[in-house]
Amino acid sequence: MTLQELGTQFAGLRKANGHSQQQVAAMSGVDRTAISRFESGRITELGFSKVERLFALYGMELAPRSRKTPTLDDLVREREWPQ
Repeated sequence: MTLQELGTQFAGLRKANGHSQQQVAAMSGVDRTAISRFESGRITELGFSKVERLFALYGMELAPRSRKTPTLDDLVREREWPQ
């Protein structure tokens, strides 16, 4: 997943939870302008820890995933992975 895709996904989470960019900035410690640029895809680098903090606000975490198309067995194993 690209940084632009992450930004789009995060924007959807933020809006679905009824938060403004300013509220998210206050909760996460990430600058509001950086959040705006992240969501709109106008940022080339944000830093893993900031992206991780933003998603953590909504109970989400970043996890590595293979770029290959998963098989049915892969999907079953992923669902069975201990949480």
